[in-house]
Amino acid sequence: MIGGNRNEGDVAVIGGGVVGSALALGLARAGGRVIVLDEGDIAFRASRGNFALVWVQSKGLGMPEYALWTRRSAQDWHELAVLLRDEADIDVAHSQPGGFTPCLSEPELDKRIGAMRRLHNQPGLSDFPYEVLDHAETRRRLPEIGEDVVGALYSPLDGHVNSLRLFRALREAGARRGVDYRPNHDVEAIAPGDGGFRIRGSWGEIAAGKLVLAAGLGNARLAPMVGLEAPVKPSKGQIIVTEKTAPFLHNPMVTIRQTDEGGVMIGDSQEDRGFDTIVGQPVLSVMAERAVRTFPRLAGLNVVRSWSALRVMSPDGFPIYEQSQSHPGAFVATCHSGVTLAANHVLTLAPAILAGELPEALASFSARRFHVPANA
Repeated sequence: MIGGNRNEGDVAVIGGGVVGSALALGLARAGGRVIVLDEGDIAFRASRGNFALVWVQSKGLGMPEYALWTRRSAQDWHELAVLLRDEADIDVAHSQPGGFTPCLSEPELDKRIGAMRRLHNQPGLSDFPYEVLDHAETRRRLPEIGEDVVGALYSPLDGHVNSLRLFRALREAGARRGVDYRPNHDVEAIAPGDGGFRIRGSWGEIAAGKLVLAAGLGNARLAPMVGLEAPVKPSKGQIIVTEKTAPFLHNPMVTIRQTDEGGVMIGDSQEDRGFDTIVGQPVLSVMAERAVRTFPRLAGLNVVRSWSALRVMSPDGFPIYEQSQSHPGAFVATCHSGVTLAANHVLTLAPAILAGELPEALASFSARRFHVPANA
């Protein structure tokens, strides 16, 4: 415990997943003294289930600002990858070869095309290139594709990274920049005060000048303590990983990707099951069946592990970024695309938080949008 009003750090980041670690690194690079309070591995950490996509093509239907924010991060990911290599000595295997969304029926393809047209008809989104491919063209580009694939959508803006190396690189680069990472520091209470915030838990108490809530699902409980709102709920996702195999898939897909190390990741589920993280065989079976229909060669590979994790979902699925009006200096940052948006979080959002004001471009991401009447 500390005495008086002395702040132990310029900024306290609550949450040490991909979002919190990216913000902590960006804050430290901008010159802040940063403390990360992390609940630890007992947390419902979305980062343990990320699919490691840097994905653009289907993001933003209903909120064009999100499509623009996503594309900006995908463009800046090249800079972030170099930064992490230079500052953490870790290659996160970032590549942007373009991504495919394969479809296994004509109605599925038509639905995807319709959604993409509606997305790209929104204001400001005319320059988001994509292609609609029939089976023959899909097979020409992806020779291993199965006969059940009737076609695909392709965007040159999509890419992926090595998820485990990314998490380690963010932590390592942050540590070298002086980020004070404190595991097993669950937060029980936050008390705004003169010149900052006092943060308490069973471990004791600290004070910091600014506060960033990056605790994923925990933000729903913490945000009201500082006059913010984060109405997030869990969405369960499950992942299958195969044994390593010879490279055959150089482009990521929305539900299938081959890592730089050779294993194939399959992730194709969204379940409203509360905080249940038990792996379910029926769901895994459906995921595996669709994956084998997409790439028949997968039928001959062994599954080495499978697990589930909880996405952090707002009511409309888009991020929440906001500074408290009643307690300036307290910010909330929550999203379900922490890998895709990592470049924005490190390079753009974190410096703005340290400066004390979010960019005008993020005004649409305020939680106040959930209270606008439908006919307004």
